[in-house]
Amino acid sequence: MRLTVVGCSGSYPGPESSASCYLVEAEHGGRTWRILLDLGNGALGQLQRYVDAATIDGVFLSHLHADHCLDLCGYYVMRKYHPDGAMPRIPVWGPTDTAGRMARAYDLEEEPGMTEEFDFVPYGTTAIQVGPFTVTARRVVHPVTAYGLRIEADGRVLAYSGDTGVCHGLDDTAREADVFLCEASFMEGAPNPPDLHLTGAEAGRTAAGAGSRKLVLTHVPPWHDREQVLREAQGEYAGPAELAVPGATYDV
Repeated sequence: MRLTVVGCSGSYPGPESSASCYLVEAEHGGRTWRILLDLGNGALGQLQRYVDAATIDGVFLSHLHADHCLDLCGYYVMRKYHPDGAMPRIPVWGPTDTAGRMARAYDLEEEPGMTEEFDFVPYGTTAIQVGPFTVTARRVVHPVTAYGLRIEADGRVLAYSGDTGVCHGLDDTAREADVFLCEASFMEGAPNPPDLHLTGAEAGRTAAGAGSRKLVLTHVPPWHDREQVLREAQGEYAGPAELAVPGATYDV
């Protein structure tokens, strides 16, 4: 598996990055399979730096906040109205109301909404198979329905926290992951509300407790000192840890 950071800015696009979006690729059956983890605001433009956006095989949304899903609106336009003709329908997994949420976001009637371009599938209790990828979604704690995503291919594991506070679902997602892509939106010592986001230290403790082999911190808001977030995580996690940056790639 190959992970490319498309966008990693927390809560809204920053001066150096779009909001959340991660491209995951793997070879299987004589071709490259591609999935996206989230498609937040600003990410569709950046995605086209790394890959032809028409070649995506599926999209997995961790939750329905704008910084994780809103560029599906632009992607809908691209796939529906491309001058070469409408593109084939692709699956989009997410919380139960994803189809309705995206129709409302683009001011469409909910029927058909975007369902002619995207096959919206709610997460369930069973793993999802897309080409070489096996994706397991686990509920995590956040003000809206949210999921951590565990992606497996060729015996390797990529874990993605989505947005979450400390919880068992996050621990299970990160368990012995080869790469743990984890949000760190809060700073230690601040009056942080519960069940919303993680601090760098909490991300580090989660990675250590789960036995994750590498920690990549993401979703740091532009108003925070990213290096301080990294130092917090390194104080709790002895393994390799670094900050996500747009364009960074990881062979998982």
